[in-house]
Amino acid sequence: ALLSWKSSGSYFTYREQNIFYRDSTGAVGSSDIILLLHGFPTSSYDWCKIWEGLTQRFHRVIALDFVGFGFSDKPRPHRYSIFEQASIVEGLVRHLGLHHQRINLLSHDYGDTVAQELLHRYEHNKTGSILINSLCLSNGAGHIPASQLLAPRRVESSPTSRELGLSVETAEFLFSILQYINQRKKHRERWVGALMSTSVPLHLIYGPLDPVNPHPEFLQLYKKVLPMSTVSVLDDHISHYPQLEDPTGFLNAYLNFINSF
Repeated sequence: ALLSWKSSGSYFTYREQNIFYRDSTGAVGSSDIILLLHGFPTSSYDWCKIWEGLTQRFHRVIALDFVGFGFSDKPRPHRYSIFEQASIVEGLVRHLGLHHQRINLLSHDYGDTVAQELLHRYEHNKTGSILINSLCLSNGAGHIPASQLLAPRRVESSPTSRELGLSVETAEFLFSILQYINQRKKHRERWVGALMSTSVPLHLIYGPLDPVNPHPEFLQLYKKVLPMSTVSVLDDHISHYPQLEDPTGFLNAYLNFINSF
């Protein structure tokens, strides 16, 4: 299945990096475009179970593998950043000739933070920014102050690469990608501010069993910080990967949002 996913995709080049993407033409009579932004540490394949359903509603369904993920290049050493990933998304939209079209963003986890940076650029009329028609987040804590969610934890020491059973090269690669967690803290005002001030229709799809974003604290804080956002809570047993665990529920929640404005 993964190989057929790859064979039905394409590549474009961003600053000498080969970036994998899929672009399907779907619904006749619709001009709507959806762009999917995957989470950590996975790839565009996260969307495989809802792909066909989306093509029945949208004219274009597009997803990419961020640099360092999936079938895209994984340069080492490299300073991985949310800002670069957002620029890659903008590059893909330009590559496809869609930079003058309004685009619906659907994101998950790490992709939520990339979406927030894209939203910030759109709200500030940055050159090359994507015209965002709507934004739907799912199961990502990057958009609200996680410090209010989690009790302080003492970390005695970070595990070594040997303790994790990783080669030094692999460990360095993982830690470079994981820098996005520090970036979320450092740029929280920029990224949360983009959500708080936007007039773009905003939605959250949430699996309540998510250990990363615990229920009900996460949801209470989200609603407090972003009262204008609508929210879909899936069944009690759905966790951090709702689009894979409950594709039907996830798709229905998303289409209800899209059809509401």
